[in-house]
Order: sequence, then structure tokens, then C-alpha cells
Amino acid sequence: MPSPISPNTQAGAAVYSPFALKVYDWWVLGVSNRWAWQCSTDKVLLPFYRRHVGSRHLDVGVGTGFYLAHAGFGDDQRIALLDLNENSLRAASSRLGQSGTEVFVQDVMQPLTALSGKRYDSIALFYLLHCLPGDMPGKACVFAHLKSHLAQDGVLYGATILGDSAGHNVMGRKLMTVYNEKGIFGNRNDTYEALHHALHQHFEQVEVSLHGKVACFSARLPRLTASG
Repeated sequence: MPSPISPNTQAGAAVYSPFALKVYDWWVLGVSNRWAWQCSTDKVLLPFYRRHVGSRHLDVGVGTGFYLAHAGFGDDQRIALLDLNENSLRAASSRLGQSGTEVFVQDVMQPLTALSGKRYDSIALFYLLHCLPGDMPGKACVFAHLKSHLAQDGVLYGATILGDSAGHNVMGRKLMTVYNEKGIFGNRNDTYEALHHALHQHFEQVEVSLHGKVACFSARLPRLTASG
């Protein structure tokens, strides 16, 4: 059974209606990424996504399934999808078209009881963090919830649009204002430094790189060492 939906996360999830999903790739991955966030989907985000995919992969905040459909998964890879919005899960699962895909309806800001001890070699969070409410220290609960489902040599990675400190252009400032007022975004105070610090609270190896107004990040758990 899905866990109760946190009222604070409803606005960010509810925007993904069947209609919105039909225009998402054009508007977000095409127009907005190029002109507002200044980060190319094809040249930056998709290669970054594909580079970190592991044998057992969990996608959190699946959107339309664009990255999943273009990741080049093999038949031997196991894929799982987790999202609060069932419209997104249906769309992404259908687009992926891979048998055996596991689907979980869950709020990632709540303890992930739906995963029940499962572990993954890669966990992706693409354009999820900036849709969550609150400041980065509060959003860090996501890392706390997910790290227990990461395999020892696995990687948690993703991309997020930074807040006002990123110095957005005219289009970016307009979208930031509208999206934050509607609760679609919750990222006005999200900074590179805050993201880096939040990741370091839960992981040992952290890398964060800036591409336009987008931060791409990857994080790994401490390596186990053989005891004497």
C-alpha cells in the first residue's frame, strides 16, 4: 500500500497531469532547458544519466520516462520506478516498455517502506529536488531515505535547478517566480553549497558540477575495508 501523501509535496507532484506529460518533453527538456536553465538535455543531462546507470536501477521522480527510454538498458538490467504521481509512473513504465519493471507509489520525503529492503546499483533523481518543498537541509531527508537502498558500490546521482543565487536570465526569473508561487518548484533558496553540504552529510564521495543553472551531482557511500 502507498504511504500517506505529505500535503507539502502534493503541488509538485500534481502538475504531472496526462496533458502536462504530453507537452513536458517539448517544454521542459527542449525549450526551458535550452533558454531558461541553459543546460542541454542532449549534450549534458542525458549523457550524465547514461554514464551512471547500473545493473539494478531505481528511478525516483520519473517524469515522462524520457531518460529511461534513452538510457540504453539491456535485457539483463533490472529497473524500478518510484514516484508520488501515478500518471507519471504509467507513462514512464509504458515508454520504457521493459518487462519486469517494478513500480512503487511513494512520497520520497517519507520513509520508503514500499522498497522493503531492496538495494540498487544506481539511483537517479533527475529534476526532483527543485520540485520538493523547503530548503535544502530539509530536502536532505531524501538522501537519508535512499542511501539505505543503495548497494555498497552503487551511486546516487541526479540534476536539479538551482535557486535565485544562480543568477537566472529574464525567462528563468519569470519561470522561477511562477513555479515557486504555484508550489511546482520549491527551490528559491537552493544553492550549490547547500546541495554539496547536504550530500556530504550522507555520502563520502560527492561530486557536483554546474551546467548553466543546473547542478549535476553524484554521491557514493564509504567503501568497506577488510578488517585485520
